[in-house]
Amino acid sequence: MDIYLPIANLSVNALVIILLGFGVGLLSGMFGVGGGFLTTPLLIVYGIPPTVAAASAASQVTGASVSGVLAHFRRGGVDVHMGLVLVAGGVIGAVAGAGVFRLLQQSGQIDTVIAVLYVLLLGSIGGLMLTEALGAIRRLRTGEPPRAGKRRHHPLVAALPLRWRFYASGLYISPLAPLILGMAVGMLTVLLGVGGGFVLVPAMIYLLGMATSVVVGTSLFQILFVTAAATLTHALTTKAVDIVLAALLLVGSVVGAQVGARFAARAKPEYLRLALAVMVLLVAVRMLLGITWRPDEIYTIELS
Repeated sequence: MDIYLPIANLSVNALVIILLGFGVGLLSGMFGVGGGFLTTPLLIVYGIPPTVAAASAASQVTGASVSGVLAHFRRGGVDVHMGLVLVAGGVIGAVAGAGVFRLLQQSGQIDTVIAVLYVLLLGSIGGLMLTEALGAIRRLRTGEPPRAGKRRHHPLVAALPLRWRFYASGLYISPLAPLILGMAVGMLTVLLGVGGGFVLVPAMIYLLGMATSVVVGTSLFQILFVTAAATLTHALTTKAVDIVLAALLLVGSVVGAQVGARFAARAKPEYLRLALAVMVLLVAVRMLLGITWRPDEIYTIELS
């Protein structure tokens, strides 16, 4: 069943897009990630223009984050004080990112920049995840006890002035640290169409030293507002949000997230992390080939 995407200016198979959304939602439910970091590259591989893919994926992540935030609120897993600082930084970063996005779009380099950033980001994140997952599986098989780690913030964070107390997170740190972190994630959200949770969650644990009980909920709280701001910014400036594409993705991801959550309850987390790392690296390799492999025809003529 083909459907026309007015902003992307092409027809796609609606069932394929819904299934793609379902797959990303499945990963979201299984691994606890927003899935936006896979949505955009998969859309690009399918043939959606990178600018439209990045902008539309951000709106899909917004809708998919709502139910997760509500669930964590009910069990007290959100540090609202920390979340608001992250949101403030994220909104600033989203506005700045939109300006960069617009400049790259006018120069004609935005598609290449998005692809290169994804290769670097997915390659580094996937490599770290693969190393960690293989280490966890090795310890599981040999019976070696897991490494005990101390929860503390990074020395650079400790050196920042103007400390505040974040009671739910168990922290006494400068608000400048989460503000800067939120700005970086906000820029990523606009440029790449990701929620940023796969960067934000490790940073909140290893840089800020937050209590793990509130990390995921606070991350989703930030993602909800920042992706909404990024979508609005894209709609007003780049005009790249395709609401038809976002709606199809959202339909699939909502169902997939429920199925993935049930599957995750029965699987071993070490093997789930290994599977996610392999998938991330495969997407990175596919995108690397897309920007380095010489096509059969260097020059093509597009009829519109």
